[in-house]
Amino acid sequence: MEEKKRIEELVATLNQASEAYYNGKEEILSNYEWDAMFDELTRLEEKTGYLLPDSPTQNAGYEEKNGEKEAHEYPALSLAKTKSIEELQKWAGEREIWLSWKLDGLTLVATYDNGDLTKILTRGNGTIGTNITFMKEAIIGIPQTISYKGHLVVRGEATISYTDFEMINDMIEDEDEKYANPRNLASGTLALDITNLYKVKERRIHFNAFTLVHIDDDISSWGKRMDFLDEQGFLTVEREKTDAAGIASVVDQWTDKVESGKMDIPVDGLVICYEDNDYAQTGSVTGHHATRAGFAFKWQDVSAETQLEYVEWSCAASTISPVAVFSPVQLEGTTVSRASLCNISEMERLGIGENGKTTLEVIKANKIIPKCIAVKKAEGTFTVPEVCPVCGAKTEIRESVNSGTKTLHCSNPECTAKHIKKFTRFVSKSGMDIDGLSIQTIVKFINLGYIRRFADIYKLEEHADAIRELEGFGEKSCDNMMQAVEKSRSVHPVNLIYALCIPLIGTDAGKKIIAAAGYQGFLDRLENGTGFEDVDGIGPEKSNSIVEWFEKEDNRTGFYALLDELEVEPVEPAVKSGGKCEDLTFVITGDVHHYKNRAEFKAYVESENGAVTGSVSKKTDYLVNNDVESTSSKNQKAKALGIPIISEDEFVEMFG
Repeated sequence: MEEKKRIEELVATLNQASEAYYNGKEEILSNYEWDAMFDELTRLEEKTGYLLPDSPTQNAGYEEKNGEKEAHEYPALSLAKTKSIEELQKWAGEREIWLSWKLDGLTLVATYDNGDLTKILTRGNGTIGTNITFMKEAIIGIPQTISYKGHLVVRGEATISYTDFEMINDMIEDEDEKYANPRNLASGTLALDITNLYKVKERRIHFNAFTLVHIDDDISSWGKRMDFLDEQGFLTVEREKTDAAGIASVVDQWTDKVESGKMDIPVDGLVICYEDNDYAQTGSVTGHHATRAGFAFKWQDVSAETQLEYVEWSCAASTISPVAVFSPVQLEGTTVSRASLCNISEMERLGIGENGKTTLEVIKANKIIPKCIAVKKAEGTFTVPEVCPVCGAKTEIRESVNSGTKTLHCSNPECTAKHIKKFTRFVSKSGMDIDGLSIQTIVKFINLGYIRRFADIYKLEEHADAIRELEGFGEKSCDNMMQAVEKSRSVHPVNLIYALCIPLIGTDAGKKIIAAAGYQGFLDRLENGTGFEDVDGIGPEKSNSIVEWFEKEDNRTGFYALLDELEVEPVEPAVKSGGKCEDLTFVITGDVHHYKNRAEFKAYVESENGAVTGSVSKKTDYLVNNDVESTSSKNQKAKALGIPIISEDEFVEMFG
């Protein structure tokens, strides 16, 4: 009776976690906790024979709540899982197999007919998915067209890299809106509607094809089917051919790739499948598993107990987040001494005690991210800092109305740590182009007091010895960063203007200002307060924004301190001397083929003294769209205004 009750509890908890996961909500269970509970459920079901119809052991996924639902042409069944190499060998038998990553994201299914992408479905519950075809231009790795003209169905994993995940999370000021991991962010992103398509593009979701589900042609080799997808322009999952005798060695090699910390794409295991695809299709279906479609291998979770030395409170954006610093332990081949504790509520849930009197159990989630999963012993309770570690202002605890999550915040609106976005823009390629200064590094330097304003970046050499001692830094990485800082001292004025983070002023505005006034003219107008309203394409709103920005003392003094560190190219005002696009304004939309991308197209127009804008207006001379007959809003507006719509080839004939 107790075992049946436990099964019911596990099914309810796991289904609740699945519902949150597949609908982009806050994560309820970590991978570690999910796997432990799923394994326990599997053992109890096998022992008792008690099987609930909604058990996650019998379902391939979870139906998303939002969006238009549609049945899969080919059911997206899940794979049986094991943590045993011997089971992989037994499954392989005498046959050749392929090993690839088990990516940690969301499965999507893309369908093509006559060379065109016609449909994208989420996996959903394996039988019915959500139609997200409207995201086709926002997901990287799904070609809009392919050369193959038959009916083709391909399945792949939608993932967000650790680099992009950390950058996006660090830019979110509200702690409640932050994501637990890249998979959680991908899930939330794919749950967005068409009005938030720009967010999908910003988050750089990659589609990684992992199997060719259907093709009209007869290709029985799994490897050749994947090679075919490569030829069609898909991003495909990394793979290696082996057999039962070699699989242990290959698994070890691939595991080393993860443990080395060089994997930027999230993975939570490995997958093997048969080279003979025809044989793979002859398997039966057990529960929600196709017995020969593939076999997933998950690593044994390795945990270690360690002593909490202290909690470090790090301020980024508006939140002061706790990080556990503990006695170093060996996990998955590396030494670990730090792990995020997320927020005050998580510290309370774990039962964190006093510094030096708390024993933690830690793991490396998916062999990469250090995570505290439990407190084994604790005395007393933790102390919340009363002042911000960056600016010294009073802190305040806020409790979310929606989730009840308690987070710590700095009360000073001008705290340097609240302006992370500005520093990120400053070091970006369009700005000062300083490679090696990631958001995480900037946050660390701000919390250490190394950076307060832009000019401080050029004084990091003063802290070089201390930086080399920081976790994640070494002689080479520190030297590379310092070299990048030195290299950026020589800067074009357009990049400088972008890096200053003046509201409403981006690269385009910077180009127009420098073309009209030159660098010295830009400085003169700043100091005289005359503005830039007369510059074509700037106007009163942008001009006032620049003037008001410079009138603020902090901005002005920071600007002059920065100039003391730089060598700005003395660019003179541009003298218009004709050009094939002179005095013409273009809007470029849709895919391009003559130019590498729209940025290159735009650069050509500007080099010929033309202008490119993002929206159609009365000032537009031509709309360039390779789909001239498209019913898009830009085409409709151009037709209403009587603006010519030309293809890229027509543009080349007229202006190329």
